[in-house]
Order: sequence, then structure tokens, then C-alpha cells
Amino acid sequence: MVPTKPTSDTTVGHMLIRLFLAPLLFSVVFGDQIPVTDQRSNIASVSNKVGDEVFVQLENAAIEHSKAVDSAVLGKYNLWRREYDTEHTDTKVKFMRDQMIMARIYMVLAKSKSKLDIYEELLNQINENQRVVGKANADADLPIRAPEAIKAMNQVLSKAKGEMYDCNTFIRKLRGMLQSADEQVRGLKKQSTFLSQLAAKTIPNAIHCLSMRLSIDYYLLPPEQRKFPKSENLENPSLYHYALFSDNVLAASVVVNSTLMNAKEPEKHVFHLVTDKLNFGAMNMWFLLNPPRDATIHVENVDDFKWLNSSYCPVLRQLESAAMKEFYFTAAHPTTLSSGSSNLKYRNPKYLSMLNHLRFYLPQVYPKLNKILFLDDDIVVQKDLTPLWHEDLKGNVNGAVETCGESFHRFDKYLNFSNPYIAQNFDSNACGWAYGMNMFDLDEWKKKDITGIYHKWQTLNEDRALWKLGTLPPGLLTFYKLTHPLNKSWHVLGLGYNPSIDRSEIENAAVIHYNGNMKPWLELAMTKYRPYWTRYINYDHSYIRNCKLRT
Repeated sequence: MVPTKPTSDTTVGHMLIRLFLAPLLFSVVFGDQIPVTDQRSNIASVSNKVGDEVFVQLENAAIEHSKAVDSAVLGKYNLWRREYDTEHTDTKVKFMRDQMIMARIYMVLAKSKSKLDIYEELLNQINENQRVVGKANADADLPIRAPEAIKAMNQVLSKAKGEMYDCNTFIRKLRGMLQSADEQVRGLKKQSTFLSQLAAKTIPNAIHCLSMRLSIDYYLLPPEQRKFPKSENLENPSLYHYALFSDNVLAASVVVNSTLMNAKEPEKHVFHLVTDKLNFGAMNMWFLLNPPRDATIHVENVDDFKWLNSSYCPVLRQLESAAMKEFYFTAAHPTTLSSGSSNLKYRNPKYLSMLNHLRFYLPQVYPKLNKILFLDDDIVVQKDLTPLWHEDLKGNVNGAVETCGESFHRFDKYLNFSNPYIAQNFDSNACGWAYGMNMFDLDEWKKKDITGIYHKWQTLNEDRALWKLGTLPPGLLTFYKLTHPLNKSWHVLGLGYNPSIDRSEIENAAVIHYNGNMKPWLELAMTKYRPYWTRYINYDHSYIRNCKLRT
């Protein structure tokens, strides 16, 4: 006999659970219907082992516990699990799906043992249950014959179990099904990634329509009506100058509108827009039709910058090379959805566009200015930004919000530290920062030859050994130890991929940034973040209405 000893409430509880629930759990898992007499004999045998005194303690503890139990919750699946505190509406649906999983395992066993009669019964019952369940998500969606189907499946499973049940074989089959399901999930995730990246790099039909209509109307204007007023402000260093490089008319309009609607002195703000030749007419026409309050605006075509050529710019030279064309258009071309998911991002048009790399040539584009605020076209401005021009950058070139946490968004995430050029010149733990809203001191830029530093690193990366893609990695290298950290409230990121940003953080931010695939002008945008962007669009505007743009 086991020696008796004082038993704590916890120990008593654990013993009760093991004593009374073990047969029930076995029944739930393996479908065994243990007779009450067998359960009693089990209890009796256990009681002999633990001793009479301990058993009396168990009984007393059970009686005391029963007094505190609410009889209203008895009969639920599991009294101790929080998720079962309320009645579930899909219990039968889940049970029928579990039956079908069990039936598939027995089908494999039946086929391997040449029990074709059982195999056929299982197959027929699975097909019947699938028809009954259909697309039901709740028990209320099930047809009246659902209980009959459950009963019929139970009978077939009981017959199969009686003739073929083998625990080791059963476990092997379950493992095989789990591995197969895991592989299917991985494949579906890859397909999902591929499709989301594909959606992110496409322009919706409505925005394409808007651009085309505006372009047609612009080129119908006589030349004298194509000019913007206040051109004398474009080189006035005492005003607040913005650089915005975009091929998306609607996105650019939101950036300009949101900036000026929150500006205290809009007449002192100057917007320098650069776009490509395809959208040059549309961008001009939009802002001619919708002049930005009292501010100054100017639109240029990147293709008119004749100095920006392959003999001067390494990235242009690389984009024209056969090796780069192979990398972007052949080697990375997927043959299936799942295989293409990891490569599609390398072929995103933004990585091939000089609009994306023009940020490294700001003094060349605006030689008369001493400071300029660079804005991405997937941001929304919510506060007056003029204090940024008075921010002391402490001799640095770039003012930006840092993005690193304890162990993420540091240099080793973006750069290849196995390469000696990187390892010898940079700290892998250095903090990353964000593009999207950056204050650049162009005087310091020229003194420190920032464009020359960029050219050096871009040339060294011709074989993509230092970083794979994008403008942030070369930006981190180029502005290393030349970046002044701004207060995080100036620029809140993640609205294009992070669903859990605190609402107060968003509403207190000066600039919010939809970086990521879920851009606010796409259907895959996160619904709860979209209103921050759409509030700056006039959906009653004739061009927007005619192109069927909707909130």
C-alpha cells in the first residue's frame, strides 16, 4: 500500500482529473465507449492502489468542489477551458469534419489491407457528409438530415475500427496526413504571397482611367495654358520646399492636399513633383484643374533630366546590363505561383524606375535650395510640418525617424555582413531608419559629397553581393553616421502591412506611412486604415466620378 501523506488541494484536483477524466479523454480521442461497469472497476483498482485514507480525502474534496459548481454549465465539453464558457454555434460542423478526417485515415488502412467493402462504405459516407456540410460555418446552416449523417458515419467508423484498428499504424497515418497538410499550407502561403505582391505592383483600372483622361485633356490645352503660376518661388530658399517623386496621380494629390490642409501658412509651401513621361500630362492637368490653395507647385518629367544617364549614374548603367536584365526578367521568372512568390518582389517596376533612385540626386535636381523635405507618395500628412525646417540636424545630412527595436530593423536585416566591404565598414547592430519623410540639408549634402558616396556603394553592388534590392539599403550605407534621429511622432510607419498599430499612435502622428503591399488605393488595403487616406479625396470630382473611383 502506498504510504498516506497530506494531500494539497492542487494534488487532490490533479488526482481527481486523472482518476475520473482519463477514461473519458481516451473515449473522446479513440472513439471508445467504455462501459460504466468498466469505469467503476478502473476506479476501484485505482482506489486500492492509493489507499483508503487518500480515497476518502478525494471523495471529500470532490463533494466540497461540487457545492461550488454551477449546474448550468454542466455537460459542456470542458469545464476548465475559457473558450467553452459560452455555447458554440459550430459544434456539429466541427464534429462532422473531424469524422471525415478519421474516415480518410481508415480508408487508407482499408485499401492497404484490401478491405474494399469497408473502403467503399467509408468513401460513400465521406461524400454524403461533404454534401451535408457543404459550406456551412455554423450548426444553423446544416440541413435537417445532418444528425442522420453523423449517426451513419459513426456506424461506419465503428465497423472500420473493429476490423482494422492498430494504434501504431494509426499514428503513422496521422503523421503522414499532418505532414501533407503542412506542405499544402506552405504552398498556399507562397501562392498568397505571390498574389499579394502581384496585386501591390499593379495600378487599379480606375486610377489608370484617371491618368489617361487627364493626359488626353492636357495635350488638348494650348501651350500657354499649361503653365503654373508663381514660378518665381521655385528657387526661393526662404520658403518650405517638398520633393515628391511619383507616377500615381491620385496618391500625389493626397500628399499635396493633406499637407496643405494641415499647414498654417500654405502660401509658403512649394511642391516639386517629378513623374515619368507616361504620367507627365496627367500630373500637370490634375494640379492645373485643382490648384493647391495658395501654394506653389511644379511638375517635371524625369526623362528630361539629360544629365541623368548611364555614364554618370551607376544604377542606370547596371539596369542596362545583360546580367541585370537576366536577374530581373529571366532568372526570377516563376513557372508556378508558389515558386514565383519569393522572386516576384525582385521584378517590381519600382526597383527599375529612376523615380525611385532620384532621391540620391536632390542637389543636382534643386541646386539653388539649401533644405528640402522628401515625401513618399504613400503617406498622409496630418499636422503642420514647418517645424521640421527649424530642426537642428547637428551637422548631419538626413533627418529621419529610426525604426529599430531591441533586435529588429538593424543594419544586419538589410545588408550582407558576410561580405568584407560591409563587415569592415559598418556596425551590424546600427539602427535603421525610414524613407518616406526625410529632411535633407542640401548644403551639408554637397560638402560631404553624398551622391559620390552613393555611387561608390552602388558600383560595388553590381553583382548584388552587398544587398538585393531597393533604395533603403544603399541609403543606410550612404547616410551612415550622417542621420539625425527625429521624434517618432513625426512619422508612423506600417499602415500597409501591420494591422495592430495603436489608434492613438496613428492619430497623434504628423505623417502616417502606408509602406508595405496594402496601399490605400488598392482593394487589398486594410479597411480600418483607409479612411485616413480617403478623407483627402473629393469623390464628387467629375474625373474621379467618371472613372468610378470609390471609397
